[in-house]
Amino acid sequence: MRPIIGITMGDAAGIGPEIIVKALGHEEVYEQCRPLIIGDAKIIEKVKPIVGYAGIVHSIKDPSEAKYEFGSIDVLDLDILPMDLPFGEVSALAGDGAFQYLAKAIDLAKEKKIDSICTAPLNKEALHKGGHMYPGHTEILADLTDTEDFSMMLTTPNLKVIHLTTHMGLIEAIESINPERTYKVIKLAHETLTKAGFKNPSIAVCGINPHAGENGLFGNGEEEEKLMPGIERAQNEGVNVTGHAPIKVMGIEAGVNITVGLKGGIIRTSVDHGTAFDIAGKNIADEKSMLAAIQSAIELAPKK
Repeated sequence: MRPIIGITMGDAAGIGPEIIVKALGHEEVYEQCRPLIIGDAKIIEKVKPIVGYAGIVHSIKDPSEAKYEFGSIDVLDLDILPMDLPFGEVSALAGDGAFQYLAKAIDLAKEKKIDSICTAPLNKEALHKGGHMYPGHTEILADLTDTEDFSMMLTTPNLKVIHLTTHMGLIEAIESINPERTYKVIKLAHETLTKAGFKNPSIAVCGINPHAGENGLFGNGEEEEKLMPGIERAQNEGVNVTGHAPIKVMGIEAGVNITVGLKGGIIRTSVDHGTAFDIAGKNIADEKSMLAAIQSAIELAPKK
């Protein structure tokens, strides 16, 4: 019953391959899930001596061939990149590879051959040089699953935060918030957590202004106009949601980025850092965020 987690290799010129191999050196990962790397087996072989991994790399062409055993890293080998791809350099080849790994993972998720997707970081400049003009993972996932209503969720061991807006300036973000978007994101949070096995999850909506406007003391009534109608609509449908609770930042070192609302119930988690080209290939990168991302992928995978 261990879920199959498809782990995309991300940009191979960055730290993605290293943190994946390091993470799969922890036996408890295999006790909780069946990890499947989607990438290039030759790159994982290249990383083994760098991080001191003593196991084997098992190159396969279909998930049915995987062993899912500790000490044997299963790689669904797309065979895109040369083994001598340099670390720490922006590469169109690596950017295209990162896209192809994710596209393959999405196909496998649609076919129910994997239960969740966990992504290593990509590099936006390399992605664009590779011919894929997306801002990042989230927009690729939405496009390739024909999803219109989606959001980003950040999770720590004690708190999960889902965004009403992403990747826009503050003024634009405030203008874009409306009751319908508020309602839809509340529902996305509720449905995602419910499917993951959380009973009656408690959802708190953060105010837009300091002190949530303090009854008109701050702002121009944005909470009453943009948030409360959506909150009340969700409450009327039985969602356990309240308004204007403050959010405290906690557990940043174990932070995970999650895309929710994708069609087909696809769950995608990711590390909360970038490709770190400056330390790639040097065995400096820490795998804690990758371990946390895998754990979130396990936690949010649809229960069988």
